[in-house]
Amino acid sequence: MHLTTIDWAIMLLYFVFVLGIGFALKRFMKTSKDFFLAGRSLPAWICGLAFISANLGAQEVIGMGASGAKYGIVTSHFYWIGAIPAMIFVGVFMMPFYYGSKARSVPEFLRLRFDEKTRAWNACTFAGMTVFSSGISMYAMARLIQTLHIFDRPLQSLHLPLAWSFHIAIVLSAIIVLCYIFLGGLTSAIYNEVLQFFLIVAGFLPLVWVGLKNVGGWDGLRHRLPSAYLHSWQGMGSAHTNPLGVDWFGLVAGLGFVLSFGYWCTDFLVIQTAMAANSEESARRVPLIAAIPKMFFPFLVILPGLIAIATPMVTRHMVAGVAPVGMSASATHSQYADMGHGLIPPKVDPVTGKIMLDTHGRPVLDYDLAIPNMLLYYFPTGILGLGLTALLASFMSGMAGNVTAFNTVWTYDLYQSYIHRGASDEHYLKVGRWTTVVGILISMGTAYVVMGFNNIMDTLQLVFSIVNAPLFATFLLGMFWKRTTGHAAFIGLVGGTFAALIHHGLTIPAATLPGIHGGWIHVVHVYPSEMALDFWQAIFAFTVNLVLAVTISLFTEPRPEKELVGLVYSLTPKPVEHHMAWYARPTVIAVGLLAVGICLNLVFR
Repeated sequence: MHLTTIDWAIMLLYFVFVLGIGFALKRFMKTSKDFFLAGRSLPAWICGLAFISANLGAQEVIGMGASGAKYGIVTSHFYWIGAIPAMIFVGVFMMPFYYGSKARSVPEFLRLRFDEKTRAWNACTFAGMTVFSSGISMYAMARLIQTLHIFDRPLQSLHLPLAWSFHIAIVLSAIIVLCYIFLGGLTSAIYNEVLQFFLIVAGFLPLVWVGLKNVGGWDGLRHRLPSAYLHSWQGMGSAHTNPLGVDWFGLVAGLGFVLSFGYWCTDFLVIQTAMAANSEESARRVPLIAAIPKMFFPFLVILPGLIAIATPMVTRHMVAGVAPVGMSASATHSQYADMGHGLIPPKVDPVTGKIMLDTHGRPVLDYDLAIPNMLLYYFPTGILGLGLTALLASFMSGMAGNVTAFNTVWTYDLYQSYIHRGASDEHYLKVGRWTTVVGILISMGTAYVVMGFNNIMDTLQLVFSIVNAPLFATFLLGMFWKRTTGHAAFIGLVGGTFAALIHHGLTIPAATLPGIHGGWIHVVHVYPSEMALDFWQAIFAFTVNLVLAVTISLFTEPRPEKELVGLVYSLTPKPVEHHMAWYARPTVIAVGLLAVGICLNLVFR
């Protein structure tokens, strides 16, 4: 399918607007606080939309659509179990600590609560995670552009391989993100994330409506898909009786507790948007405001994946895909399409051009193309441009959010603390800008690592299970147990991280080869799915950290209580809410959100 002038115009307008925001904000970036923390001057609703949009990058839009096609409606647990409770917790309990401590980052908060070595370890692991996540967004954008064959004609005219379109897309997306972050810092990222939120809603609502109507509505989905695909709790009694490959305990403990709380409560990528709010009260409301639309996003990003897999197979020849090397144009619409399922084509290595096969010799389905192919198949000219712009916006914001978190942590927690102390504020502002360049370059490299996965959400959960899962145990003990010591926090955090790596090296998902997916030490256990491995890996990492930290705390000297005021729950004055209107109180909003979440779980059980 070829894009028309109006489609190109819509996308070009978005890029002009994005860069315009960066140039407009450049004159306000006078200090490092303006660049890294948005001056802590933004209203709650702006930060609330940015809070959800920081998580609404390619991992969310492409990854959730891919997981919907791969696992079914059970993917909604990433929202109703794996997001809403944790977002409520961070708003009600954790934001008073973050904001009140005046910490500029999550690693700096760890220094205040524990010590320097705990901060340094978290800063290093988090910096690595952010550039890896940014690379995931970059990879997803490059795959989309390659799927659309946008650069095919110019490459053919220059007698260059078509596979180069992947590399060109990586470079162009990096340049655009670099420009507006280099100019406007976190403020630029936040305003672009708000723009992205509205673009995604505008682009995906008609996609869901048209797609669902085409397959015969919800009844049509029920007739075209296995029963387990349309129930979120059915078959959860065993890991082998549901598409996700995990039982209810692995789901609740791994996703609902460790991974979700580990991400929403400790990941500076999202926490930084709440810390940009203009007051502590606003900061507490930010995650709660974000939780309201977050609760209904499964209908925008997961449902299209179900529709893609349920679309009649006879229509597959009308969707886009990257034809394997050696396959003729006439065969592209028949043999290649017949290897897929619904609108999901087989996965083709973007470098070698060969179809990727699993251990049984079957084509690996490219679930990451569920949403792009939905857009191409269902959207006409004009609306297609809007839908593609929504996707591009999610990619850009996903990269930008991770890069701004990376440059803040590097500059404040590593460079200022251990490399060059006592420099001028102007110097740190300059370092932050050039760190943005370095972060983009590293992200470009990590984009190529993601090629081995057929679902970027699996990839992301794997990273979170190594970095965020053990970190949550550290925060939980530090907040609620004043006896926790700095030595215990550090040893527990390191031990939990290495426990996750060892678990990954000893286990592997079914139908995969040892390597990046797991089993690189020796295979002692096979999980039904990659997601199951990620959930249990998070549980192991969290548990090891918890046991180590508790044990070592009992044999080491705790800090005096007077030094922990504002850092430990029992020693910190509780936020006062009686002066607020009842509907504006965080606890009231939290109870309402929990009630709606329970109802949604019951409806789609």
